[in-house]
Amino acid sequence: MTEIKQIIVGVDGSDSSRAALRWAYDEAAHHGASLNAVTVWHGPPLPMSPPYGQLPPEGYESQPARDAADVLERLIADLEDRKPPVDVRASINQGNPAKILIELSGGADLMVVGSRGHGGFAGMLLGSVSQHLVAHAACPVVVVRTP
Repeated sequence: MTEIKQIIVGVDGSDSSRAALRWAYDEAAHHGASLNAVTVWHGPPLPMSPPYGQLPPEGYESQPARDAADVLERLIADLEDRKPPVDVRASINQGNPAKILIELSGGADLMVVGSRGHGGFAGMLLGSVSQHLVAHAACPVVVVRTP
């Protein structure tokens, strides 16, 4: 078995991604690996409420990035301190979550995601991001399932 030195975990703030972050953190501590917590955001759609042609409020375009950074910072801050400490890094990206995580998987020894994120249909076993990762990642993938 290859040595695990770099673990990437996809986080979107959902209960499933919180469980994935905790699992990945424990695994990083066990292996003495570094952990990169990654969140991905999309640009906001233009407001469609009347009057049409109205300019969006100031900060409208950068709000999703700030929200993503806040969620990621809060989730990482909730992790228990370890001895020795786990090297936890945060990464915020713009774009398609599945595509970005697949690209990042090339530099990882292990990719961890939750089974379901914020989007999609309730009751599905796997979400679209976890399905894409299982099929296309360049490293082993762990999908953490929550009830």
